[in-house]
Amino acid sequence: MVGRLTVWPRRCGAVALVLAACAAVPAPSAEAATEATPKDAGKATDQEAGKEARQSPGPAIAVVRTAVARATTIASDLIFTGDIQAQSQVNVAFRTNGKIAQRLVEVGDHVTADQVLARLDPQEQRANLNNAQAALTSAEALLTQAKLNFKRQEQLLASGYTTRPSYDDAEQQLRTTQASVDSARAALGSAEEQYSYTDLKAGVDGIVLSRTFEVGQVVQTGQTVLAMAQDGPRDAVFNIFEAVLAAPPESKTVEVTLQADPRVKAIGRVREISPSVDAASGTVRVKVGLDATPKAMTLGAIVIGTGKFRPRQAIVLPWSSLYRWENGPAVWVRDPANGTVAPRPVVIERYGPNTIALKSGVEPGEEVVIAGIQLLRPGQTVAVSQTLEAAR
Repeated sequence: MVGRLTVWPRRCGAVALVLAACAAVPAPSAEAATEATPKDAGKATDQEAGKEARQSPGPAIAVVRTAVARATTIASDLIFTGDIQAQSQVNVAFRTNGKIAQRLVEVGDHVTADQVLARLDPQEQRANLNNAQAALTSAEALLTQAKLNFKRQEQLLASGYTTRPSYDDAEQQLRTTQASVDSARAALGSAEEQYSYTDLKAGVDGIVLSRTFEVGQVVQTGQTVLAMAQDGPRDAVFNIFEAVLAAPPESKTVEVTLQADPRVKAIGRVREISPSVDAASGTVRVKVGLDATPKAMTLGAIVIGTGKFRPRQAIVLPWSSLYRWENGPAVWVRDPANGTVAPRPVVIERYGPNTIALKSGVEPGEEVVIAGIQLLRPGQTVAVSQTLEAAR
């Protein structure tokens, strides 16, 4: 306790010295305070002004490139794909009923007009043929007897040993038997023809496209069992959207190129345009008859057809000018009077590799923005770095 009491007086003396030093520092006068106030106020005013300037910038000016629209004559090509088909297709059917006994061809085979493609079981037809032959033999025998009887009556009548009615009966019998022979001969011919119908023949040269029968199947007269592409001219068949045909091409001549080998080409002319639209695809079938068919253009080969439209006027601009506005194509048009831009809806005539052709929406002489359209807004003022001439 004695040690602690001895230390406290020393610490209190040090604290008293510090307080005396602080009291000795003179306080600022009122004039000094008055002089400091304007400087601080000026600094605050400058900071607030800078903040306001940052918060309220002036109108932004975008830098763009433009092109002056010019009317251009274009003659676009219409390119479409299709395949090679025969101009004439034949449905082959048996001409009599029966059970199929043989099938002699496959799909894709080339056949001749007299080649047998399939056979029916000829049992019934053979029996009918035998009956017809027997009937003819019987009729011919009766005819021979009638001829002898008539000749005898003729001799007896000349000698006066027979009556006229007997002679007339012999003559009538001869004519009747002769008619029976003719009828039997015709029946034999019909039976032979029916027997020949058991062999299926196309009657034309061509390629088998499809078959719908098998051995053992029973077929009816006229039931189609084979489809054939007849040899001869070929068509390039295309399915084209109806809107394309609204503006007919300049010429009916079409250049046809084989897709697998572009070196193989042929020239064709539009031969047939379907009068109706396919309900499933919404397209119209167009058949182009080939003047000369190269060997490489086989049936079913994929080909590319190229036709030319009539020349017409359009505004051609680069792809970079195209913009989407209100769910439709548009471009930005600059007003030279006040330097502002505005979106303009347009109608596209066609799309090219690097350009677009406008059918309407932009008039010749108007200035269209072709670069820098990403951040534009309607009524914005722009600065033009370069003005080009649109494609001619």
